[in-house]
Amino acid sequence: MSCINRRDLALLALRAGTGAVLMAHGTQKLFGWFGGGGLEKTAAAMEHMGFTPGRQSALAAGLGETGGGALLVLGLATPAAGAAAAGAMAGAVAVHAPAGFFAQSGGFEYPAFLGFTAAAIGLAGAGRYSLDHATGHTFDQRWMLGLAFGASAVAAAVVVGKRAKGRQDADGNTG
Repeated sequence: MSCINRRDLALLALRAGTGAVLMAHGTQKLFGWFGGGGLEKTAAAMEHMGFTPGRQSALAAGLGETGGGALLVLGLATPAAGAAAAGAMAGAVAVHAPAGFFAQSGGFEYPAFLGFTAAAIGLAGAGRYSLDHATGHTFDQRWMLGLAFGASAVAAAVVVGKRAKGRQDADGNTG
């Protein structure tokens, strides 16, 4: 009889909850599910928010949330899943940051929480009750951790920086 490990059970619950929320958020963007706008409306919204080109930005955000969330739920390629979701949430934080921290004021509290949670899961690993464990950690190698988080950080910095520069240029500001 095997003993249920509370840490691994907690990671399963955290992965399932966080991943499901991210998946729902992403499928709103990609398919219009759960009252979302779908890819075309999300693309227009992304353009309006300063993410250009809008369609590619909407697709990247939707795939980062949906794919990262699905992989978190499964506990598969957990470093890449956590990094992808965290990177997608970095863009959302940039949009909400001018409104301050708290979500009730339109702030970045919610996307920051999702991003930090996804990142923490990616760093901690999926635990024993996961496909990573079942596959002998084939998609959860130590080198993947640095690569996934490094690539996600660079991509997020480039996208958020490009948006900020575009908004400055549109406002007629220089420097």
